[in-house]
Amino acid sequence: MSIDTATVSERDPLRPLRYLWRVPLLLLHILLGILLCSLILSWNQHVVMKNGEEPFAHRMIRWWSTQLLRVFGMRSVRFGEPLADPVLFVANHTSWIDIELLHSQRAACFVAKAEIARWPLVGWMAATGGTIFHRRGSNHSLSTVMQVMVERLHGGRSVAVFPEGGTGYHGVLKTFHARIFQAALDAGVAVQPVALRFARDGRRVIDTGFRENESFVHNIVRLLGEAPVDAEVHFLTPVPASPDARRRMAELSRERIGAALEDRPE
Repeated sequence: MSIDTATVSERDPLRPLRYLWRVPLLLLHILLGILLCSLILSWNQHVVMKNGEEPFAHRMIRWWSTQLLRVFGMRSVRFGEPLADPVLFVANHTSWIDIELLHSQRAACFVAKAEIARWPLVGWMAATGGTIFHRRGSNHSLSTVMQVMVERLHGGRSVAVFPEGGTGYHGVLKTFHARIFQAALDAGVAVQPVALRFARDGRRVIDTGFRENESFVHNIVRLLGEAPVDAEVHFLTPVPASPDARRRMAELSRERIGAALEDRPE
């Protein structure tokens, strides 16, 4: 069962007080992110995990993302274990915060829409962190993205994708596109589904993601005033490779993520 937090948020007397300390913290954390990108990530973009040990740059990405979530009142909680790099992570998608949530547990190269590359500051930070940009609706762009994904996987980096092809609303899990799974088959790496779930007192909160027609800025402003939630990252059982049935790989990933998103019986 899901809960609707919209009405709760509007009646929350602590919302104005949260803005008083979270907004300055966010600005300071962004400045720290700029320094990290400039001094560490720019010089260590191609470092990879060796013998299961994360490089320093990856640990810094995880630390920064974890602290960013805390600024928004979110406590990152991991369930299960991520596979060692390289692996293709496939996750559900509700908003920009999903990237930081997964990054809080494992630094990976994300595939994101090309518009983000043009966003002031955000685009530069995303590119520095290894983001692969895709122009939606372009088959040529998708072919290029797939090639880069395989190169990154062959090079020892993990890649994270949102197979829904965009953000969902109201807690609905959309159809997973199967073509993106070909990159894992071409690179010979495992596919691990990841369920990203927000919860309060054990019950799923679906209002953390984008609302319909809500902009990136409006979502940030709204979340800065929200009451604390647990931000859960569920690393699920890897999906068996099936070269002749990418659709089955996509469906199985969706099934496992959907089951993990459901509220657990008390």
